[in-house]
Amino acid sequence: MKWRCLGAIPLPPKKTIEEHVRTQAEFLEDKLEPALAEARAGKRHVFFVDAAHLVMGAFLCCVWSLLRLVIRGASGRQRYNVLGAWNAVTHELVRITNTTVVSADTMGALLHKIASLGLVGPITLVLDNARYQHCAAVMALARALNIELLFLPSYSPNLNLIERLWKFVKKEVLNSRQHQDFKKFQAAIDGCLADMPTKHQGKLATLLTHNFQTWDNVSLLNA
Repeated sequence: MKWRCLGAIPLPPKKTIEEHVRTQAEFLEDKLEPALAEARAGKRHVFFVDAAHLVMGAFLCCVWSLLRLVIRGASGRQRYNVLGAWNAVTHELVRITNTTVVSADTMGALLHKIASLGLVGPITLVLDNARYQHCAAVMALARALNIELLFLPSYSPNLNLIERLWKFVKKEVLNSRQHQDFKKFQAAIDGCLADMPTKHQGKLATLLTHNFQTWDNVSLLNA
């Protein structure tokens, strides 16, 4: 008997899997890999950008136990937003946080914060097509700050390195944990992010490599 993992491929409407695979492969080969190669050579700075919307509550996971285990769920919908930009080479995180919403203004604040780092050489942000990132105001500000915005193909979280970072944060401080109040919930997240250059450096070095999952050689389960 063989154990198999079942996953789902995010697929844009009106596109076949083959078309989506081809679009991602072309983006990876023609745009993303060349930018990362320049970054590794010290000729460019590449940041992967995305927002994590972390709602205070029970983040459930699978554990082995002889007894049935439960954790207390939080009431309400308090949310901690982290808009981050992860440097693909130096593994530094630039972030803007709030407890309201992530908007074009939030993205503008992140652009200004990256520009204020005083980096020498071209800067490229790899990001998805969220409306607050793809709006005219953000694109105009990026041009003014001389920052390139490299938009991923739609439905391509597998090509956004920072998605792995958010999964790591949830695993470290949120999965199967109950935080007494919202301040402690925020503190747990902030503490994990602050420990990335030290405590979590080794784990992140192996997790956030420049190897990307693709869908060109997978077995499909027919409905």
